[in-house]
Amino acid sequence: MEKLRESGENYLETILILEKRNGIARSVDVANELNFSKPSISRAMTVLKQAGYVTIGSINQLVLTPEGRRIAESVYERHCILHDYLVSIGVDDETASQDACRIEHVISDETFKCIKNLMGRD
Repeated sequence: MEKLRESGENYLETILILEKRNGIARSVDVANELNFSKPSISRAMTVLKQAGYVTIGSINQLVLTPEGRRIAESVYERHCILHDYLVSIGVDDETASQDACRIEHVISDETFKCIKNLMGRD
């Protein structure tokens, strides 16, 4: 599978977060969570399905494939640890969340591992 773009990683992470929060994730939930149009989400889900990251369940919910889940959990872990790190150095919660969302896609594995170790989350 090809490397996902940042937007694809964000969609997978959002599906994971919605699953954790609501038990399931539907396209309309993703659209509402990200404040995107339903047609935009529909196109994105088609791309993710074709790439093998998402399937559609029996009640039309979005289901992460094992590879989709692996990516989503990795991005979500990065977000959570980066957010907590930024808050720990004095960044306010909202800014930390926004910055973590941007950083999580570009930070090197080495730098992330060091921050993870520093935060005692290894």
